[in-house]
Amino acid sequence: MYAAKLHPAKRQAGQTRSVRPVRRRISLAAWIALAPMAATVLFAYLGTMLFTARVSLSFSRSLPTNTFAGVTQYVRLFQNDRWILSLQNLVIYGACFIAACLVIGLLLAIFIDQRVVAEGALRTVFLYPYAMSFVATGLVWQWILNPELGVQAVLQQMGFEHARFDWIVTQRFAIYTLVIATVWQASGLVMALLLAGLRGIDDEIWKAARLDGIPRWRVYASIVVPMLKTSLSTAFVLLFVMVVKLYDAVVAMTQGGPGTASEVPAKFIMDYLFNRANIGLASAASIVLLATVLAILAPFFYARSRAALKGDRA
Repeated sequence: MYAAKLHPAKRQAGQTRSVRPVRRRISLAAWIALAPMAATVLFAYLGTMLFTARVSLSFSRSLPTNTFAGVTQYVRLFQNDRWILSLQNLVIYGACFIAACLVIGLLLAIFIDQRVVAEGALRTVFLYPYAMSFVATGLVWQWILNPELGVQAVLQQMGFEHARFDWIVTQRFAIYTLVIATVWQASGLVMALLLAGLRGIDDEIWKAARLDGIPRWRVYASIVVPMLKTSLSTAFVLLFVMVVKLYDAVVAMTQGGPGTASEVPAKFIMDYLFNRANIGLASAASIVLLATVLAILAPFFYARSRAALKGDRA
C-alpha cells in the first residue's frame, strides 16, 4: 500500500538504488573472470618480452647474465650471413605463401559458393589439411617430394625417364617446396573465411547483375571481392602470423637445408638458443622479429580501426 502511494519519481529512485549493487556485483564478477587472462598477458607475454629484451642487451651465452653489452648483439646479428639469408628466405616464402593462399582460397570459396553437389563433403576435404600439424604436413610432403620415392620416381616409372622434380634437394628451389606444402595446408582456412563472407552478400546484387547482363566474373572482380575486404584482411593477418612462426615444417621437411638454403628466422633463433648456447644473440633475433611484426601489423590495425570509426560515424 505504502509503495503504491509513493510518488513515481521516488519509486524510480528507489529502483535505481536497488539496481546499482547488482550492477556492481556483475562488474566485479567480470573483472574476477578476466583476472587470470590479464595476469597471463602481463606476466607470461609482456614479462617474457621484457626479459628477452634485457637478455638481448647482455653478453649472455649459456645462461642469462647482467653484463650490459648495449647493441653489440644486434650488430653481430646483422653481420651474420645466416641471419641475413633467413630474412631473405622469409620474405620470399611469405610473399609466395600469402599470395598463393589468398588466390587458391578465394577460388575454392567461389567454387563452393556455386551450391555444388556434396558441398559439405568438399568443405571438409578442403579444410581437413589445416587440422594437421605442420610436422605431419612436412613429413608427408617430404615423402612426396623425395626424388627417390615421390613424384619424380613415379614419373620415371611411368616412362618419363628424364622427368625431374628434385626441388627439395636443390638449393635454389628448396624454399619453394615449403611454400607448396604449407599452401596445401592453409588454403582451406582461407576458403572457409572467404566462403563465410560470400554467404553474407545480399542476393539482390546477383539479381541486379543478371538483369544488367554483367558477366559473373566481372561481378566477382568489381563488386564481390571488394566487399570481402574484412574477410581478406583477417585471412592476411592469420597467414602473416603463420609466416613469422614458420619452424615445424622446415624442421620436418628440410632441416633448413640443403646447407642453409631454406633457413628461416625461427629456426635460426632455436638453433642459437639450444644448439649453439648463445641466448644473447637468439634474444636479439627474437626482438628484431617482434619489431618487424609490429611494424607491419600496427599500421594495418590502425588503418582498419580508423575505417571502422568512419563507418560508425557515417
